[in-house]
Parts: sequence; C-alpha cells; structure tokens
Amino acid sequence: MSGRVLPYDVHGDGPARALVLHNWFGDRESFAPLRAHLDGAAASYAFLDCRGYGEALDADGDFTMEEVAADALAVADDLGWDSFSVVGHSMGGKAAQLMLLAAPERVRSLVGVSPVSAAGFPLDEGSRALFTGAVEEPALRRAIIDHTTGGRHDEAWLDVLVDRSVQRSTTAAFRSYLASWSGPDFHERVRGNPTPVLLVVGAHDPALGAAAMEATWLRWYPNARLEVLADAGHYPPEEAPAELARLLGDFLTG
Repeated sequence: MSGRVLPYDVHGDGPARALVLHNWFGDRESFAPLRAHLDGAAASYAFLDCRGYGEALDADGDFTMEEVAADALAVADDLGWDSFSVVGHSMGGKAAQLMLLAAPERVRSLVGVSPVSAAGFPLDEGSRALFTGAVEEPALRRAIIDHTTGGRHDEAWLDVLVDRSVQRSTTAAFRSYLASWSGPDFHERVRGNPTPVLLVVGAHDPALGAAAMEATWLRWYPNARLEVLADAGHYPPEEAPAELARLLGDFLTG
C-alpha cells in the first residue's frame, strides 16, 4: 500500500528520531501535555494526524491500521529519515507494528503506550455494542474513557477528551478504525521479532494494562520490557506526561 504525507509537525531537533502515532480518541493534539516535557535537544519527534483526524479531518481513505502505517512511512520519507523509532499510543501501537513489518530495515525500535497488540483487541458482545455505539453517541465515548482510566478523573477532564474526540475526528474514520484495530490478528508475523520494544502502561487501565502486555507483546517480542505508571490509566501522555517523557527519552537515546 502506498501512503500519502499527512499533516505533521516535529518537536525538537535531536539525533534520535521517532514517529508518534495517536490513539482512537485523539489526534496529535492529545500529545500536547507530553510535548511540554520532551527533551528536543536529545531527540526529534514527528507527530502526525491519521486520516479523518485533526488537520487530516477531510482526508479520505479506508481508515485502516495498514493505511496509517503506510502514511507514517510516507511522512518519514518526507522528513528524509532513513531510520527511526515508532511510538504508538493505543491503536497507534498496532499500526506501529505494521510499520515494522513493512520496513524492518528502517524501524529501529518500538514504544507502545497502552498499545493494542498484533492480535487486535477481541470484543465480547457487550463491549462491541458499547464501542460501536460510541461512534455516534458521545456519552458512550465518555463511559469508555472513564472506565479505562479507573474512574479517577473529574467531569472537566473527561469533557476535554470527549469534546476533542467528537470535534477532531469524523464518524467514518472513528467507525472504520475501530474495526481495524480491534479485529485482524497478525501476531504470528511478529512472534520472535528481535526489535527492541518498550511498553508503557497505566496501573489503572483495566483493558490494556500489565496483564494484557504479559499475554501478548511480552510473549512475542523477546527484547520487550514493561514499565507501569502508578498514576495513569489508558492515557499516559495526558495523565503522567513527565514520567512518560522520561521513559521515552531514556529509551530512545540509550
């Protein structure tokens, strides 16, 4: 699949390079709290919007993880980056692995932040109804965010994430990405891959926390390690940005 260069911007000009892929509920603006803590002298971080999100709101497409991966590689080409790491938050973690499979000679390492695995995220009947309903109903988006952060945040915090999700993504993209990140299983293609992997999860994430990593990523990537953030749920870039920035910087420049 050939990708296209979507809107992106680069934070920092350091020698370590990383492409950063956002989650299902947020465009690249969701990384704003994290960016405030990143050391731009040590690394360069390219933040991009997926089709149907943020500044790429009007970009048409199939809205699949394969398409996200192809577009991110096109951004790397546009930047002139021959090698780089990939940071993927939640659904972005699944797309990051497809980038590794598509360009193994270019992807130096992966960072999965509360990441969906190569097996997808199987949904039982009740969960599928909840997530599918969230495409059209903001209240269900709110319920998902509240649950996956352990019910620890106030109304104002939840309002910010829900409003951004509604305003900065199209329903077509939101619906199709759900099918793509939850569905296809390609874990046999990554089993045994020696690429260095850092996994960062929140202690209050009941969906993609430590147990989920132990059952998936840590079984398939022999050079993966796990860090658990005590004060975060599913959204470490917004819940624990300083600690996540430290872990990212140490891993990418180590």
